[in-house]
This record gives sequence, structure tokens and C-alpha cells, in this order.
Amino acid sequence: MAMDISGFLPKGNINADKDALAKKGRKKTVKRVISFLAKYRLRILISLVLAFLSVVCTLLVPICVGAAIDSIGSDGGAVFKNLVAAAVLALFVGLSQFLMNIFNNSVSYGTVKDIRNEVMKKIERLPLGYIDTHQQGDIVSRVVADADQFAEGLLLGFTQAFTGIMTIAGTLFFMLSMNVLITAAVVLITPLSIFIARFISSRTYSMFRKQSIERGAQTALIDEMIGNEKVVKAFSKEDDVLKRFDEINDRLSSSSLRAIFFSSLTNPATRFVNAVCYAVVALCGAMFCIGRWDMGEAVTVGTLTVFLSYANQYTKPFNEISSVISELQNALACAARVFEIMDEQAETEDDDAISLSECEGKVSAESVSFSYDPEKELIKDLSINVEPGQRVAIVGPTGCGKTTVINLLMRFYDPLGGKISVDGKDIKGLTRSSLRRSYGMVLQDTWLKSGTIMENLALAKKDATREEIIAAAKESHAHAFIRRLENGYDTVIGEDGGGLSNGQKQLLCITRVMLNIPPMLILDEATSSIDTRTELKIGSAFEKLMKGRTSFIVAHRLSTIRNADLILVMKNGQIIEKGNHESLMKEGGFYKELYDAGMSGAS
Repeated sequence: MAMDISGFLPKGNINADKDALAKKGRKKTVKRVISFLAKYRLRILISLVLAFLSVVCTLLVPICVGAAIDSIGSDGGAVFKNLVAAAVLALFVGLSQFLMNIFNNSVSYGTVKDIRNEVMKKIERLPLGYIDTHQQGDIVSRVVADADQFAEGLLLGFTQAFTGIMTIAGTLFFMLSMNVLITAAVVLITPLSIFIARFISSRTYSMFRKQSIERGAQTALIDEMIGNEKVVKAFSKEDDVLKRFDEINDRLSSSSLRAIFFSSLTNPATRFVNAVCYAVVALCGAMFCIGRWDMGEAVTVGTLTVFLSYANQYTKPFNEISSVISELQNALACAARVFEIMDEQAETEDDDAISLSECEGKVSAESVSFSYDPEKELIKDLSINVEPGQRVAIVGPTGCGKTTVINLLMRFYDPLGGKISVDGKDIKGLTRSSLRRSYGMVLQDTWLKSGTIMENLALAKKDATREEIIAAAKESHAHAFIRRLENGYDTVIGEDGGGLSNGQKQLLCITRVMLNIPPMLILDEATSSIDTRTELKIGSAFEKLMKGRTSFIVAHRLSTIRNADLILVMKNGQIIEKGNHESLMKEGGFYKELYDAGMSGAS
């Protein structure tokens, strides 16, 4: 049964525009790569020198062997001397290539290390909007898998391209010095090999790029499913997940096969050209040897042996370089995906911003508007004034913009209109780090890193003593469960607090805030995962924590915010009511409806 390879082949003129765009993108990527390589120019120069020495010695070996062959039967000493010389040269070739590989490795992996460092720095400076709108698995795939693919392609390029180009130049020089006619025959055939390699490589870039994109989509799905495996099993969605995975896997397999199939045509095609070239050299050399052709250039058996060796060495780099070119297309496609992250618009710099020090906690918002999606309005004409030490609760139905207000206060996002001020200073004129240090946050979504309990708690205060950490844990009522763990505060927890319940993870986050209490607090559903009994216990700690500090509390359980100085009632992105609990209940508006509904639900 014949194999249908039509799906692997390019679509001709249909993809002309795509090829043009790919070529433009390739040039841009190459320039970026060269800019990173500039740091290692000395090592690259040393590698080039070693490659040159290796090639020269490699080309001298056949001359020694040919001289030994011509000396057989007439001068035994010359045979021995030439063979020893060939062995010494071969030894020097091995040493040169060993050192060259060391330098090539340091350049390739050093460059990738620098690129990864730049990408991570950029990720840290990207707005949260980018992270929220891109699959985490795809970002991980770009930083890890695509960077690795780029390193392998770059290393192959250094290892084989340097020696290949020099070998071609060197063998051509030696062949011309030995026989111009045979050399001319070799040179006339060679362009066919170059044309094949160029034709194929120019079409594989977009194929390898598609392969990288599908690999990123697969990594994103795996990351998503592993992180939400409980949900998958709870809703019996294993088959749906497998179906989605199979679809992506099929696309990845198809794109990989197409890229690899088309790029793999290079090797057999150029090998065929090499074989033809070798046959031409053998035929022409034999004709000179037996005297059928006489153009004034004597060709001995030893000389023919040298020529055949040179012909093989001359054509072999074309085959290797064509393979390198295909690999480099893959490497450049992967590098382009990494550079896409580096080209994203970062958060505005804090160069001219001032640091917020000795914060009093006066917060105001004037006619603030914001939306994640320009076509969907969210926050509209939001205005508030919060005095230092006030306790402000933000309530409202799901999706009304409560957490968005917190994001704007922390400057995770900047308002599209209006301004937010702290102590009379526009937060856009304050450094993000000093603004965020002025807030202590406990969110509904907890975040813990792999490490010990002690290390996780110390994130809030690097120089905190063990006694301070334990005291904060006791105040947050986390000490009791920590003490019951196998190694107490030295217990190692997995990624995102693996092995702990949601309530235990939230208690650890509360402990972090209590360890280093800033002038302002944000409690976004801070006790959502904690049982009522523990919540009552921790209430006194929160009372102490919030005393004299400006506090913003987001809560669905309205019973927890009855003592707030100011309650902001939000609906559809606007504050529709404001006041304390008693005044809002007397008004009998939307807040009373929410409160009565919550109380009836609780009963």
C-alpha cells in the first residue's frame, strides 16, 4: 500500500505570503541571536581557530597516507615516517575537536542561559494582564522546551558549521593544487547539493514553528489537567480530557511528521549528489592513472587515493551543513517563540517614581474606570475616600468588581480613567514595590512554594527569628496544626502547599501577614476556607491586626463585616450604596437584601 505523503508537502503558492512573513521573522530572530552571541565573541574566535587547525590537520592526513602508498616497495623508511606523521596529525585533530566542543558548549548553553535570564526578568515585569490571558503551560514550554531546542540547534550549528565550511575551503585548495580538471568536475556538481539544501530549509521554518506552537498547547493542557485533576475526576471528565489531549497530540504528531519528513529529504538528496561526485572523481582519476587521459598532469595511485579522500571530505560537509540548516530552522522557530515573550509590553518603569515611606493610610479614588476587555465595561466612575485607620468593607454580588478594585489599589492593573491616590500621591507616581510593601494581603487564592513551613512563613520577613514566626503562628491559630505535622515547622510541603487542606494553607497566609504587619491591609475572602469555629477564634487576632490600620475587606459572609466603619455596596462595577451596617439596614436597599439573604441562607 503506497504511503500518502501529500499532507507532508508544502502547499505551493498558497503559502507564498506566509513564507515571506516567515523569512522576515527569521531575519529578525537571527539578529537577536547574534546580539546575544556578541558576549561570547572571544570564545567563538578561539573555537574558529581550533576548527581551522583541526581541518588543516585532517587534510594533511590523506597526503601522508598517499605518500606512504607511493613509497611502498621503494622506501620502507618513508612509509613508516609518513604513517607516524599521519597518526600524530590524527591525534592533534582529536585534541582540537575536544577543545573546540568545550568552547562550543560554553557558548551555546551560556547563550541560552542568558536568554532564559532575560525572559524570566521580562516575565517578572510583565503586567498581570499578560499572565491572566496566556496559558501558563505554554509560557513554561517556551522558557524550558523551546529554549532547550534552540540550544541543541545552536550547538549543532557551531560544531558542524565551522568545521564544515573550513573543510570545503581547505579541500578545494588542496584539490586545485593536485588536479584542476578533476576539481572542476567536483565543483560543477556541488551547486546541486547547495540548491537542494536551500530549497528545503527555506520551507521548514514555518513547519517547525507550528510544531513548537502545538507542543506549547500540549504542555498547557497537561499543566491545566494536573493542577485540576480533582475537578476532572469529580465531574467524570476523564474521557473529555483524553479526547482533547488526543486532538492536540494528533496535531503535534502531524506537524512534527511534516516538518521532520520534509527536512529529512535533505540528507538522502545531498548524499546522492555526494555519491555522484565521488564516482566522477574515481572515474576521472582512474583515466589519468592508466594513461587514457594525458593533460600533462601525472596522477599516481597514491595521488588518486588522496583525491578520493578529499572528494569525500569535500562533499561530506555539504550533507552535514544541510542537516544543520534544517536543525537551525527548528532552533530559530523555537527562539522566535521565546523572543515573543521578551517583546511583550512590560509594565511602565518606576524610574521617575518616588518611594512611599511612612504611609499614613489615606486612600482615595477619583472617577476611576477600568475594564479587562475594552468591549465590556466593568468599573465606571468609581470614587471613594478612606481616612487613615478606617475599616472598609466591599460587598456585592459575584462579578460586580470587588476583586478588581483590590487589583487597582495594589496597582496590579492601572485604571483606564481617573486616578487612585495614597496619602495624596497618585499611585502612578509611586514605585510599585513601595506601594505593595505598604499593603498586607490575604487572598482567597493562597500561594505557597515548595519548601518548609518555616521558609514559606519567612517570605513576609526575611530576617524574622524562629520565635517571631512561632508567635505569629500562635496568634493566627496556625501553630496547633503545624505542631501536629511530622516535622513541625521544618515539614516540607509540595508545590502550592501540596498535602495541606485549603484552610491550613489560608492560615499560613494569614500568619505571613501577622509576621510583618504593614500600614494597610487587604483581606479578600481571607477566611473563606476556614471553618466557623476557627474563624471566630481568629476574629480577635484580626481585630488586633486591623486596629489603627486602613483595611479593605472583601467578604461574601456579610456577618463578618458588620463592624466595618464604611461599607461600599457594589453592583455592575459601580458603588450604589455606602455607609455603616446600621445606616444601610435602615435604608432598606440592596445591602439589606444581600444581608437578609445571607442570614436566611446561614440559618
